[in-house]
Amino acid sequence: MSNFGTLLFINGKFVAGEGAVEKAYEPACGTVMAEVRSASAAQIDQAVGAAQAAFKGWAKTSPKERSMALLAIAEKIEARIPALAAIESRNAGKPLRYVQGGELANVVDVFRFYASAVRNIPGAVAANYRSPSLTSMVRRDPIGVIAQIAPWNYPLLMAAWKIAPAIAAGNTLVIKPSENTPLSLLALAEVFAEVLPPGVVNVVCGNGADVGQPLISHDLVRMISLTGDVSTGRAVLRAAAGETIKRTHLELGGKAPVIVCADADLDALVATLREASFYNAGQDCTAACRIFADASVSQKLTDKLQAMIGSLVWGAPERGDVEFGPVITERQRDRVAGYVERARKEGADVVAGGYAPEGAGYYYAPTLIAAPIQAEIVQKEVFGPVLSITPFDRVETAVQWANASEYGLASSVWSGSSQRAMQIANELEYGVTWINTHGAMATEMPHGGMKNSGYGSDLSMQSLLDYTQVRHLMMAS
Repeated sequence: MSNFGTLLFINGKFVAGEGAVEKAYEPACGTVMAEVRSASAAQIDQAVGAAQAAFKGWAKTSPKERSMALLAIAEKIEARIPALAAIESRNAGKPLRYVQGGELANVVDVFRFYASAVRNIPGAVAANYRSPSLTSMVRRDPIGVIAQIAPWNYPLLMAAWKIAPAIAAGNTLVIKPSENTPLSLLALAEVFAEVLPPGVVNVVCGNGADVGQPLISHDLVRMISLTGDVSTGRAVLRAAAGETIKRTHLELGGKAPVIVCADADLDALVATLREASFYNAGQDCTAACRIFADASVSQKLTDKLQAMIGSLVWGAPERGDVEFGPVITERQRDRVAGYVERARKEGADVVAGGYAPEGAGYYYAPTLIAAPIQAEIVQKEVFGPVLSITPFDRVETAVQWANASEYGLASSVWSGSSQRAMQIANELEYGVTWINTHGAMATEMPHGGMKNSGYGSDLSMQSLLDYTQVRHLMMAS
């Protein structure tokens, strides 16, 4: 596939952007896949205006009507999985077999889940709380126009996490993909054009400063949903406190600790970390990226991890045996390399990897580093194929280390005692804690963070409720 749609999607039509050109690269070889012209200020205004005009009608559709639309979207995505996966794999550098066999299937599942969820929104039973003559009831209504910013690490999946609950609840939206990975979402817009009324979903492209900022600051936008880094989250909060107060829904990264007790099943742990640490080249906010291991098993675990990392298959995404590909950009590769080099200079032990191979593409070798708790590489989000290991003497110390992080998105606990594991999990300040596994997701369960990892839930019924506003109606008899 060499021809990619590069037109914006505004008010049900594909239109050429009128702003600056952004180049979409293929990370595996470092070449330009396509040039996408950004939305101009006038086009951003048109997209938001189209969403506002469409909201009046879409908000009045029944849950059944919206459910049927989401089911139709899911069916059309399922029929396009090979084509969408090919675009996403090339533009994001992901192994094709994982995108086609896993991520796109999850995209379909998300739309089907919200097709069902919208017909089952919970609400308080009407009752006479104040007096027998005054009947109260609670409504959950759509909010209005939602501005959504999707990330580059999961361009389609995380766009689906945002789009499906928002339109299921009766909202309309304008979504901006990352300027690094716009192509698969633009292809998905063809499905929206076939199913949804004009203006319900609009897709505009461009960078954060020129397109993202004016989009989230627009007076007609009532809510902002972002998956990004902490600095971008702060920019969103500033925009949300402008002339029109906007709701916000933020997922802002993570630094997932893995607490390994002395009685943990190390073989099961290592088998899990093969994917949980290195899937998508470690470019995942929930990636198992720092291990706190009981000192009695730390060296044994280090040896097992070193052997596992040595057997990882990484390379061109289209190869059927590849487990992870390149990082997203040359800049990101250099950023990852910078963290590793600083760790090495600070005296950390680079047990495995720690280099960028020569040749084309933005590859970085899977890396294991033994480092103390205060090391930068243990504290900061690297967002690459880098795993650190730090021994502890008391499990209370490991919990303290985990909770001292500015992040609070994902974590895991490994122990042969379920009671002990639950006790540790209860003490952790993270939106999700896995026990004897890591990274498994369920559409029915909420995904969101604490502290600087943000707030609001993706997935589950809770995300659908996040895209509604509660109203109290009282009627006199």
